[in-house]
Amino acid sequence: MNSTTFRSLAILVSITAIGLTGCGSIESAAQDDCTSIGWQIGSKGYNDCFKARVYERKLDYSLPPGDKPSPSVI
Repeated sequence: MNSTTFRSLAILVSITAIGLTGCGSIESAAQDDCTSIGWQIGSKGYNDCFKARVYERKLDYSLPPGDKPSPSVI
């Protein structure tokens, strides 16, 4: 494998790992929230809590309605 291909592959793997880490953090934080208040994993109350917390956290990280990201001037 030449160095350009290897470098491209390494960058792709790194970006994928960072992306997957970010996705898991919302779910793991929601799980921590629900178990910290006493819900047992697998119970109906836990499942309802988990779904609500994931929804809330996704709203927290999303853009406000109608807001468009502007390009960076760097």
